Amino acid sequence: MEQKKRSEIDLKDTWDLTPIYKTLEDFNKDYNTLKEEIKDLDNYKGKLLNRSKTLLEFLQKSSQITRKLYKLFYYANLSFDVDTTNDKTKELTVMVDNLSILVNEKTNFVTPELLKGDYSKIEKFYKEEPKLKEYEHELENTYRYKSHILNENEERIITLLSQSLSSSSTIYESLTDADITFGNILVDGMEVELTESNYTTFIESDNREVRRQAFERLFKTYSNFSHTISDTFRYNVETNSKIAKIKNYNSSIEASLFSDNIDVLVYDNLIKTVRKNLNVLYDYYDLKKEVLELQDMHLYDVYASMVKDVSKKYTFSEAKELVLDGLSVLGSDYNKKLNRAFDERFIDIYNNKGKRGGAYSSGFYDTNPYILLNFEGKYNDVTTLAHELGHSMHTLYSCENNPFATSSYQIFVAEVASTVNELLLVKHLLKKTNNKKEKLFLLNKLLELFKSTIFRQTMFAEFEKNMYEAHEKGIVLTSEYLNQEYYKLVADYFGPNVIIDDLIKYEWMRIPHFYYYFYVYKYAIGLSAACKIVHDIETKGEEAVNKYLDFLKTGGSMYPQEELLVCDVDVSNPKFIEDAMEFFKETIKEFRENL
Repeated sequence: MEQKKRSEIDLKDTWDLTPIYKTLEDFNKDYNTLKEEIKDLDNYKGKLLNRSKTLLEFLQKSSQITRKLYKLFYYANLSFDVDTTNDKTKELTVMVDNLSILVNEKTNFVTPELLKGDYSKIEKFYKEEPKLKEYEHELENTYRYKSHILNENEERIITLLSQSLSSSSTIYESLTDADITFGNILVDGMEVELTESNYTTFIESDNREVRRQAFERLFKTYSNFSHTISDTFRYNVETNSKIAKIKNYNSSIEASLFSDNIDVLVYDNLIKTVRKNLNVLYDYYDLKKEVLELQDMHLYDVYASMVKDVSKKYTFSEAKELVLDGLSVLGSDYNKKLNRAFDERFIDIYNNKGKRGGAYSSGFYDTNPYILLNFEGKYNDVTTLAHELGHSMHTLYSCENNPFATSSYQIFVAEVASTVNELLLVKHLLKKTNNKKEKLFLLNKLLELFKSTIFRQTMFAEFEKNMYEAHEKGIVLTSEYLNQEYYKLVADYFGPNVIIDDLIKYEWMRIPHFYYYFYVYKYAIGLSAACKIVHDIETKGEEAVNKYLDFLKTGGSMYPQEELLVCDVDVSNPKFIEDAMEFFKETIKEFRENL
């Protein structure tokens, strides 16, 4: 069965980008206007610290330009992502990227110029010009970077090279999204095209032969690109490492975590705590092997459902109702916002040829928070919908309760909002059912959520950290080295009772998040934090719901660690991860008791 073309997808199942721009002419009009407005930005050079009024005027003008640039960016990229074979929308993304570089070029004097002075002068400006307080967190955060900012000319060079410096990621995305094809596999006697999108369906199949075929076809295909993808990854690591060193960070990971104001110990504590509890993960795989009645368990077996009789396909309409019902505990205002996502077409639902794989929520102050899905009708697609809606609701609350300057929350806290939704959904369904098989099915899905979000993402986080550390020690990240190190890590995380198929050494190549610079650990932290929040909602009711909504409203007005304290989560203490491990252990126990 071939993928549909974009033109064959029903309009009601696509997202509506007309609230951003009704026509391409409107896009081009804004684009040309912004090109002119940008020209005046460097007129402020050398004047920012002269008067409080001048600084305020610049920050306001800069915000207006940034907002227009973001509108152009989201329209271009959202248009491109639903059909990466469309050269016209690709051209729009390049146009916006070039404009973004021009803005950065025109403003690269700002941070070095501000940091020539002391923050005490800015504090005096607040008293002279109270409207500057709107930018207080932004300015305070700027001065936090004082020891990591280069001089104006050096910052300008990095800005001019920014597109080239990010080329590894761009090449990787083009290769994996648009150029790599996987051929066909045999399903129920019919040749079916394998894609990254439907791979999840086949690797979860009840038919072991289908699972094996999908596994082997996917990773053999990636093996053919081993040297190319290894090069893109290695050069990405090298680029990030060199910039971190140039900017006076002790390591790449410190440079990455600095933007969130998160200590590296939080990252390390996650890996240490999860590694300390790998025996619980081994118990999970032993349980699966027992339930599936397998003499030996291969890696292509670990995604098969333990509760075959209850597994079903969902229409998108059914998924919508399940999510709305499951999240009703968050109150009427939250659910009103959820309904907007469906009624106003925030969501692009189904897969089509050339569409970017996976799922995401993307939007900002002047757009809807759009959701890209590749909905296949599996239960995981239902939880993905809940997950992405968590991001979108977070965006709505942030933008409605903050000025533009502090409306954008950090990614570190974003994964909390999404996984709270996932947990609330499955816990709601567990309470609702008296059917033993359905309960087992839901418990199984809860176990899989923990396996994929905490254990798997922590494994990815450890791989990424190990590879950066290896590079910084002078080890060359060849394809052979990367494959071997990934294979050894997989063996550690899956334990002695799972057969570690050789092809798994190529799996790291299909993980786009390795180009997002120490991103994946946030998924594991997010679910662990979400466990604490959901537990509080269950035990404390409205008080905890209000604290959670207050957390969503903070936007970017605080550092992430401070924001989480609003809903009583302290990420500096690994206890919340230990509690999540205990919850995973108790869920395994509950599953066994219901067999």
